[in-house]
Amino acid sequence: MNSDRIRKRRAPYLSVVVPLYNEAESLEPLHAEISGALRGLKRACEILYVDDGSTDGSFRILEKLFRRDGRVRVIQFRKNSGKSEALAAGFEAARGEAVVTLDADLQDDPAEIPRLIDRLEEGFDLVSGWKQKRRDPMLTKRLPSRFFNRITSWMTGVRLHDFNCGLKIYRREVVKSIQVYGELHRYIPVVAVWDGFSVTEIPVHHRPRRYGKTKFGASRFINGFLDLMTVLFFTKYTRRPLHFFGLIGILSGLLGGVITAYLVILRIFKSSFLSNRPLLFIGVMLVILGMQFVSIGLLGEMITRSHAEGHRHAVRSVLER
Repeated sequence: MNSDRIRKRRAPYLSVVVPLYNEAESLEPLHAEISGALRGLKRACEILYVDDGSTDGSFRILEKLFRRDGRVRVIQFRKNSGKSEALAAGFEAARGEAVVTLDADLQDDPAEIPRLIDRLEEGFDLVSGWKQKRRDPMLTKRLPSRFFNRITSWMTGVRLHDFNCGLKIYRREVVKSIQVYGELHRYIPVVAVWDGFSVTEIPVHHRPRRYGKTKFGASRFINGFLDLMTVLFFTKYTRRPLHFFGLIGILSGLLGGVITAYLVILRIFKSSFLSNRPLLFIGVMLVILGMQFVSIGLLGEMITRSHAEGHRHAVRSVLER
């Protein structure tokens, strides 16, 4: 980040963070729409564009917007690092009491920003958009996304229809406390809920892509599920590793014990030989693996306990005399 490209001013009420990669054609109309949406707020605002290493001249457009509009700030990455890294940089640099994010491809409608603010001011910490009528291809995006959202909701217990909608609004304390990396931008609402923040959603207008091509691919879908496992482990089991490894170990040990007991019964009542049965090796291996997983969980509990004294609790408020 070049410090001479950032204008210092009074901290605004609202920061609009726009991560982008190769969206040169969209930037001028997008900025016009954002400006129109902010015009009626009558509050100090800033617009923070995070260029994730674009190679199509997007940064030249952003330089023009920076010179033209005093609310614009720009961060440029040296190389493409992914949406999560772009959002993390935007969250770190944002100075507003509330932070709105939206994608730069013109599919998110900036006109929804006032509605998001109204919902946030009802007392929520994060308001996520829900693309109820999504304008994307059915097979390549809508069906996989629907499946992904249902699996995520079921596994995490966070009841949202659209986890990955780019259009969201956050209170400042949310974006300053959560860590975003890898593909974890998909799970920001999940991390926020497990950190004690209140989350809701509202239906938002979604539009067809006008320029460029989607960055979505099969690899991102797979990576998204791997990162879901990361979120589940580091939010639910970081302070109780035995619950995770112990469960796997108990299931493995029970299955191995059942297999071994079955073979022993065959040996006793049918005089069946065990030495040449692959099932015996599988049963023994499952029992050993079960013991190892439980041991790993116990070691994790010991490490967690040793660090517990330095743990800082997420205190929301304190009333005292």
